[in-house]
Amino acid sequence: MLTAYLTGLVTGLSLIVAIGAQNAYVLRQGLRREHVGIVVAICAVSDLLLIAAGTLGIGALVRYVPWLLVALTWGGVAYLLWFAYRSFRSARHPAVLASSAAAARSSVVATALALTYLNPHVYLDTVVMLGTLATQQDAGPWVFAAGAGTGSLVWFTVLGFGARALSRPLGRPRTWRVVDVLVGLTMLAVALRLALDAL
Repeated sequence: MLTAYLTGLVTGLSLIVAIGAQNAYVLRQGLRREHVGIVVAICAVSDLLLIAAGTLGIGALVRYVPWLLVALTWGGVAYLLWFAYRSFRSARHPAVLASSAAAARSSVVATALALTYLNPHVYLDTVVMLGTLATQQDAGPWVFAAGAGTGSLVWFTVLGFGARALSRPLGRPRTWRVVDVLVGLTMLAVALRLALDAL
């Protein structure tokens, strides 16, 4: 059982640690100290739900309904391009980022949900891949799923709340300009990859 749990933990971490749109947003919110708990909770709980869905065998739905992934892909591309535009626009006014004004909670929640559920790679990684691997474990699929879920909880917590330690030294407007440009470039790169995968 321990082997299955550790395999799930390592596999889950290996899939989630790669810097993508969702991770960039969690890091950004952590640096800004804006609604970090909500963002971390949305991302972690969403991963747990998707891993559970894959373990229950719902990954077959994603495999056998191709138009669903196509719709998610182009919706994700559109949203990522819009988010990249917002990041570049914010980078032009870095003093605004250095202020204490926080984004509305509803806006933060909507963004976290969109970056999670409009990314088809989330479904391929968590529902299809982790779900398939979970069902192949001799010790039981739910032990593997628990390990993968633990990886998600640990990663998002460390990424979101660990970034707070850097928020004070990164409080200068010029630094925020760099952060937003990097976030914007990440969003563009992910959008381009999604679009190329869909063509």
